[in-house]
Amino acid sequence: MLKPEIQAAYIAILNEELVPATGCTEPIAVAYAAAKLRQVLGTQPERVRAEISGNIIKNVKSVVVPNTGGLKGIKAAIAVGIVAGEADRELEVISSVPAGRHEEIAAYMERTPMELVCPDTPRMLDIRLTGWAGGHSAVVHIANNHSNIVCIEKDGERLLEKPLENSSESGLTDKSILNLRDILDFAGTVELSRVSGLLERQIQYNSAIAEEGLRHDWGANIGSTLLKTYGDDVRVEAKAWAAAGSDARMSGCEMPVVINSGSGNQGITSSLPVVRYAKHLGATQEQLYRALLVSDLVTIYQKAGIGRLSAYCGAVSAGVGAGAGIAYLQGADYDAIAHTIINAVAILSGTICDGAKPSCAAKIAASVDAGLLGYQMYLSGRNFQGGDGIVGQDVGETVANVGVLAKEGMRSTDRTILQIMTQ
Repeated sequence: MLKPEIQAAYIAILNEELVPATGCTEPIAVAYAAAKLRQVLGTQPERVRAEISGNIIKNVKSVVVPNTGGLKGIKAAIAVGIVAGEADRELEVISSVPAGRHEEIAAYMERTPMELVCPDTPRMLDIRLTGWAGGHSAVVHIANNHSNIVCIEKDGERLLEKPLENSSESGLTDKSILNLRDILDFAGTVELSRVSGLLERQIQYNSAIAEEGLRHDWGANIGSTLLKTYGDDVRVEAKAWAAAGSDARMSGCEMPVVINSGSGNQGITSSLPVVRYAKHLGATQEQLYRALLVSDLVTIYQKAGIGRLSAYCGAVSAGVGAGAGIAYLQGADYDAIAHTIINAVAILSGTICDGAKPSCAAKIAASVDAGLLGYQMYLSGRNFQGGDGIVGQDVGETVANVGVLAKEGMRSTDRTILQIMTQ
């Protein structure tokens, strides 16, 4: 049984990471900064300068911003935040924009000079907006995580200032306490009333957007294509529902999702395969909740070492988490789940993130498949061993190796991806 203070820290981590967001979180973070900019300035800026880190640019470039009438890109995210954003709602900042304001948003974007700069910054997530209107100026600076405002200025006066650290985890609960053995202990023993609200919201929100993705024409229709091509076997269903949620989300669906580690795609991927398997197996609500805790926390555990944004596709971490959660749902013990993680990581490590866009859904399907295959390998007595590529001597070392690969080894890859995308 975990010490009460460790349990409390795990619950705090879940509360920080499993939060609702409307739209892809990178354009939404830009929209949030823009809404705050208008709020501080007291009026719509007549001119805007946006200093945006490369990884934000990468993830905003090709994704549809919800509630804009189909607009894409940073200027669209800025425009909707300024014209119609509700800053107090943070990552749901543009969740309530009526269709009647779409023309106003497009008109503002067309008439307002917006300068976009990609600064030399050590932070993967860095958004600094400056706006001018009527002889006044304002600055809003978000860094490290999507809703973390570190600086607000008006007419040169600092209204808010936080220490600007280079860590994406600044101000959050220390995630170095996460390890697989404690995750399984927590999932198996925590009083569910302390986390059930978070988990039920995750199930409801993410299932709803997946249903939307399967019913209608969104993105590349990866989810519905999987079901039409391969049938409704639970393994296919697990991949299809996760992919369908991304189909809708990447193409501008206005429905909210519960994110994981800063990403809606990760939140969808860490939850829906477990939900579909639970339904197939006739699992109780308690069994589902505890399996979701495993999946969500294994995802967070991996992402803690990788960082919120990277050239390493976050869907892989969430697919591995889903595989662990599904294994747990079927009675797997520590050894089985550890090998599920190791095997799945070995299969797909190196999958790149080349921005938020419709193809994310296909990467999600592949990642869930890797998670499922990782468990099946264990059941067959076949596992990747320490020294096989980046596989370490145990699950902790393997997860740490992935963190080094993604955070350090793929920095030049990240720059190259951005160059290709913006040339």
